[in-house]
Amino acid sequence: MNILIIDDEEVLQDILTVLIRKEGHTPFVAGTGEDGLAVLEREEIDLVLLDLMLPGMHGMEALGEIRRRDPDVVVVVITAFSSIESAIAAMREGAFHYIPKPFKNEEVMLTIRKGLEQRRLTAENRSLKEQLRQRFAFDNIIGKSKPMQQVYELIQLAAPSKSNILVLGESGTGKELVAKAIHHHSRRAGGPFVTVNSGSMPADLLESNLFGHLRGAFTGAVASKKGLFEMADGGSIFFDEIGNIPIDTQSKLLRVIQEREFMRLGGIDTIKVDVRLIAATNADLEAAVREGTFREDLFYRLNVITVNLPPLRRRSEDIPLLAQHFLAHYARENEKAIREISPRALELLLDYPWPGNVRELENAIERAVVLSTGETLTEELLPGPLRQRAEAGAGAAGGNGMGLPAPALPSNGFSFKDAVSQYERQIIIRALQSCGGVQKRAAELLQVKPTTLHEMMKRLNISSESLVSS
Repeated sequence: MNILIIDDEEVLQDILTVLIRKEGHTPFVAGTGEDGLAVLEREEIDLVLLDLMLPGMHGMEALGEIRRRDPDVVVVVITAFSSIESAIAAMREGAFHYIPKPFKNEEVMLTIRKGLEQRRLTAENRSLKEQLRQRFAFDNIIGKSKPMQQVYELIQLAAPSKSNILVLGESGTGKELVAKAIHHHSRRAGGPFVTVNSGSMPADLLESNLFGHLRGAFTGAVASKKGLFEMADGGSIFFDEIGNIPIDTQSKLLRVIQEREFMRLGGIDTIKVDVRLIAATNADLEAAVREGTFREDLFYRLNVITVNLPPLRRRSEDIPLLAQHFLAHYARENEKAIREISPRALELLLDYPWPGNVRELENAIERAVVLSTGETLTEELLPGPLRQRAEAGAGAAGGNGMGLPAPALPSNGFSFKDAVSQYERQIIIRALQSCGGVQKRAAELLQVKPTTLHEMMKRLNISSESLVSS
């Protein structure tokens, strides 16, 4: 690794240079804070040995600049034994440790080794987070489940094309996020992304917003105005809940899609635009076509490439990942110390059907973070419906607390041993599913040792395939 020595004593520079080279690292030397910062600008430095008493820029000032420019670099301060208070102050400002003068070579190298290990762990942690982001997230769309991986693949294939795209999914599944991802991965990424809230305005106002109008086109039109299609020229226009557009407006929209041109309200000049249309809906457009409330020709123009977003209840394995993502986000936003979710709270999150999908989950986690006072999100912080459902499930299950029905007793009897084994198997699978397959957490949830759980899994033939199929 690369180690920077910032010290104005040549003898000390020479000693530290020899020690660092013996360890197999590369030393860089600077006599002042200013020179040290210049080295940091041109070299990738892993650890800095910083003398606090420097000519020119003081060591504490240099420390602040180093931390500002590279928060991950490890800084070990060097100070006279009589100035330990300064070293402690430096640690409060982000220094990893301090070395008092005079020092023993072994102590210096031990501190350096610990500092470099800290650097390695920080880099490893960042790498793991980046892998997690690249593997399980796509432009803020989060999920490791097979359905979501298929959505990512479809977005990557469809985005570079010129085709219109229809995004289908229940309310709260993230249709607008998908539309933005398609735009950002298309050749139009440098152009505008304009959203049309199709279902939130009356027909006349919607047309004025889409196509613009000239001054005096209608009462209240005191000035000419560009429409959303003009604003989206060269980019993408996203119609949210397109199934709510009135039938008369649908015919005008169809003309824009076919001819790439339109006229402003009250105008006679044709305006040409180059716009890609992305539409989304939670309605059954085919049923709407049969009922005559949605134009068939418009449906086929929109339905060139279809992206189907699964509801959250059909990708429950993504719930822990989503919950942790929202937890970290709202903890930062609200400056809270909360960092983890208790096994019982996670179990409730996994058991709930989430009719409002990802949006409802996000709201639940945000509420819990705001109300939290500790470092763990517990079940008491979750909204009432989640807790009430769990209590109702426990009652229906005869008080077993796992939501599993007690086996019925047939008149001719049954094998007690087999029934108990089957019940054990169900409980263990349920615990593993609620903990995302992590055996250590499942063992904590079941209040058994991890080795005991492992033996039970072997005896009951429980594997990762069992978790998927159950």
